Amino acid sequence: MKPTLSELIRPYRSVSIIGMCKNAGKTTVLNRIIREVAGNGQTIALTSIGRDGEDKDLVTGTKKPGIYVAEGTLVATASELILHHCDVTREILETTGVSTPMGDVVVLRARSDGSIQLAGPSITKQLARLGDTFRTFGADLVMIDGALSRKTLCSRSVTEATVLCTGASYHKDIDVVVEDTAHVCRVLTLPELEEGETAGQLRELDEEFRGTLLFTEKGPWQLPAGLSLEDGLRRPEAAGTKTVFFGGAMSDGLMKPLLMSSAPLKGMTFAVRDSSKILLKRENYDKIAIRGIDLRVMESVNLVAVTVNPFSAYGFHFDKDELMERMQARVDIPVINVEDNAL
Repeated sequence: MKPTLSELIRPYRSVSIIGMCKNAGKTTVLNRIIREVAGNGQTIALTSIGRDGEDKDLVTGTKKPGIYVAEGTLVATASELILHHCDVTREILETTGVSTPMGDVVVLRARSDGSIQLAGPSITKQLARLGDTFRTFGADLVMIDGALSRKTLCSRSVTEATVLCTGASYHKDIDVVVEDTAHVCRVLTLPELEEGETAGQLRELDEEFRGTLLFTEKGPWQLPAGLSLEDGLRRPEAAGTKTVFFGGAMSDGLMKPLLMSSAPLKGMTFAVRDSSKILLKRENYDKIAIRGIDLRVMESVNLVAVTVNPFSAYGFHFDKDELMERMQARVDIPVINVEDNAL
């Protein structure tokens, strides 16, 4: 028997839920977990980096599921939503001072069952602090509704585990849905840089460092501004380079010229802080392996499940069994159809 979502996340105190696209089923996943956890004595805490829980998507105009919580649930959301779009009886616990277009983010405890809307912090450090705040008020499980474009919230400094949502709303072609989702899973689950002198030196870097460091036979050498990596690797200073660390984003614009060049790359390790820094199309990502480069992160993501939604918000659907079978064949983590009520 397949594990349930609540069973997969049971070992963790915090979970981020990210979607490949709008209408990928994030709210459905959130509601599924809330239902599965109900009655086990856990206190759930909820927030979102965008707006969630409204009846209709404000961008696409498509219908969305609401969010229904039980008495005792902790919620962090914008003050305007509390006043106009949350029908729970509430106990205000704290005003965070974090501003959103819909007012400051407020932490409350639901004193009755009811519907809520979410709009919380959007900055990683704010989310991490909010997680600590939730726990001071007794949260056993913190859930953050997020987005693929904000992969930083998958960092273990914010949440201990991540669920990725995908489905028919991403693309009409099932091949594209499966292959792009598998690619995102590979990026999210890249292995961490092995412990050693290089990893230790990187941990000492300022968090704001955005340069490129080459770890050469003589030690770290920062690539001068304006010098491309392919040219830098040919400089005497780069002799014996084994590891290259990208403090900023590893983008297509940066990597494509390098991968097309004759620069000696085989056997090198390319490292970034976390998978949010990898902004590569699938074809350029694959070329990294072809050139013999080992891609690593300083901090990996703990991806515990992929959920699939065979129904598109735009009026078409996939065969649910085909989608499940093909997705499970391409990823190495559990795949769950959240629309299957038999689960």
